[in-house]
Parts: sequence; structure tokens; C-alpha cells
Amino acid sequence: MGDRISFFKMSACGNDFCLIDNREGRFPTPAEPVVKDICRRRISLGADGLILVEKSGKAFFRMRFFNSDGGEAEMCGNGARCVARFAYIKKIAFKKMSFETQAGLVNAVVTQNGARIGIGTVRLSQEDAKVSLQDVIPDNDAYHITVGVPHVVCFVNDLERLDVDGLGKKIRRHSLFLPNGTNANFVKITGARSIMIRTYERGVEGETLACGTGSTAAVIVATGLGLVTPPVEVMTRSGCPLKVDFERDGGLFKEIWLEGEARVVCAGELWLDELNISV
Repeated sequence: MGDRISFFKMSACGNDFCLIDNREGRFPTPAEPVVKDICRRRISLGADGLILVEKSGKAFFRMRFFNSDGGEAEMCGNGARCVARFAYIKKIAFKKMSFETQAGLVNAVVTQNGARIGIGTVRLSQEDAKVSLQDVIPDNDAYHITVGVPHVVCFVNDLERLDVDGLGKKIRRHSLFLPNGTNANFVKITGARSIMIRTYERGVEGETLACGTGSTAAVIVATGLGLVTPPVEVMTRSGCPLKVDFERDGGLFKEIWLEGEARVVCAGELWLDELNISV
């Protein structure tokens, strides 16, 4: 029968993930080519990323996150919300939990159909954060901020007709952000406590329907500029809202929380022996 590994497929506002309990270390190594194959749409399970739950000496578990290109990343906000609910359903953790990531410990609270995660503290200086991307998106202010992973935030007036893939690809690999690159977020202010967002994600190398850390980055920058006041509703490309809230002390943003849905789509077994790694 070959190797079989149980999985959950979950969706967080259209950002979809394959989640696997790997506390016994059964997932193949190196993980990258296997992750890339599992995440390929149409010929495999398909996902924006894959999450492994592993043993931790610091918390309930360790979250390892891989983008669909097989590369491992420090953190994923929507993925973290999914893994929190996954861990609760699988009785790996309680409804209130903490887990380890490459970006540090994450606190989480599972809700009825989702989860709320604490993203910690972020310091934002407008002078340090502002970057010049006039060669890519002229006449638009842009800001660079790290919320677990690096993000560029650009404010635009016409979000619908924007070439997110084209502009996002140029920003993602811009010389300012070498060698690791960045995610690119395009934001429209829609109210005192609401924004709309579209995100180009590195690792996926295209627009995704939602990005948790990108939404958080956008709200922090918009708050720093006096454009919104938390809590802020973030309308993602999928039409599913996320909520970002925090406390502010000057340029210090603390007690940051990201909340939204984290739905179980299906569960089953991956037939690892039938994955076409060589393609």
C-alpha cells in the first residue's frame, strides 16, 4: 500500500493549507520537494502552503510553515489560525494555547469556526519604514514592515483594476529587499475602521485570496499614518473579513490580535508513494 499520511485541508478566508501532525517525524525529508508536489493544484491536493505540527520543548507544539514553492517561511498569520484550530480538534492543545514558530511563540484562542492569534509587538517608524518604489508604482507611498515576515504596504485608489500580479512580482524581487524578497500588499482605505486589501505572496508567487500577516501589516501602517483606528475590519480578496486589533504606544504596536475564520474543508490520507516528485 505504500506510505500514507493523514491530513486536514483547511481554509482561512480563501488562504488554503494542508495540515499534518508530524510529531512522530514520519513526513519525508528533505521536506521541500514533497511539499511542492502536494501543493500543486489540479494534479495533487493543492494549497497555498503546508503546515507540519511537530514536538516542542517550549509550548504545546511547533508549527513549521512551507509555502507552495516548497520554501520554509518564518510565519503565516492565516496558517497560524488554522493550525490552532487543527491542534484543538486533534486534542494536541487546549482552546487557549501557545505554539512555537520561527518568528517566536504565538498565543492563540480557538473560536467557534476560527481562531484568534496574538502576533506580539511591532515597532514602526514612518521615517524608517517608508521606501521609494517610484520605479514600480509611481505616485503611491510605500512602506516596508516586518510582521513575522516582511511586507510592503502600498496605498492605492483603484484596487479593482490594479495589476496585482505584475506589480507584486516586481516589488517582491526589488533590489531594496534582497536577498529574501518581500510580500506586497495593496490597500484602499474604506472607512475609519475598515480597509480593503489585495496581496501578492512570495513563495506562492502570485495573488492569494487573503494574507493574515499582510492584513496586520496594512492596519499597523494605516494606523501609524492616522488613516484608521483599531479595531479594523480588513476585507480580503475572497470577500471574507479579518479583524485586526492592538494597543499603541507611539511607534510601538503591542498586544496585536488577528481574528477570522479557519474552516475545515476535508480530511483524508496522502498517498506519498504516488506523488510525482520529479515533475
